[in-house]
Amino acid sequence: MSHDRERGYHHGNLREALVEAALRLIAERGPAGFAFVELARAAGVSAAAPYRHFRDRNALMAEVARRGYDTLTLDLDRAWNGGKPDPVSAIEQCGRAYLTFARRNPAYYAAMFDATLAFDSEPDLRVAADAAFAVLRRAADAAVATATRNRPPAQMVALHLWSLAHGIASLFVTGAGGARKLPMAPEELLEAGTLIYLQSLGLGGGPP
Repeated sequence: MSHDRERGYHHGNLREALVEAALRLIAERGPAGFAFVELARAAGVSAAAPYRHFRDRNALMAEVARRGYDTLTLDLDRAWNGGKPDPVSAIEQCGRAYLTFARRNPAYYAAMFDATLAFDSEPDLRVAADAAFAVLRRAADAAVATATRNRPPAQMVALHLWSLAHGIASLFVTGAGGARKLPMAPEELLEAGTLIYLQSLGLGGGPP
C-alpha cells in the first residue's frame, strides 16, 4: 500500500476506515480473531497508521463497541416511546428492538459483549453502555410502579429483563443456537418469558 494512499485518508477518514475494517473482520473472525497489524492491512494502511487515532487495539475495539451501544440506546428509546401505550407493551417493544439490533448488527453486537475487551479502562464506552441500560431501568421503574403487591427492586427487574433479551439474542439470533429450529420466533419466545416474569412479580396489572 503506497504512502500516497495513506495520505488520502484525511479529516477523520482514516478513523472511519479502521472502524469499518474492524467490523468486517469481526463479522468474519469474531472480535478476538485478528491482530492490530491485520486490521491495518485490511484498512489498506501501514502498521503504524492506526496509532494516529487509537492508542492500541483495545481502544479501537472500545470505539466499535461504543458506537454499537449508542445505536442500541437510540433503538431502545424509540421502542420505549415514553412507556406508551402501557409499560408492559412498551417493554415488549424494547425486547423486540433488542433482538432486531442483534440481528441487523451482529459485528457491533459481538464487539459490545466481547469478554476480552478491557471495559473499565474506556470511560466513553462505560458511559455508552450505561445509557443503554438506563432505558431498561426506566422501563423497569414504570413496570414496578404498576405493582399489585410489594414492589420488587427496579434495578433487579431491569437486570432480569436485560438478561432475558440478551440470552435469547445470543442463543437464537446471533449465536450457534440460531441454527436450531424453534417452535416460535425469538421475539415470541422473549415476549412469553417477559410476560411470565412480570406477572410473577405482580407487575403490569397481571395476576400475581
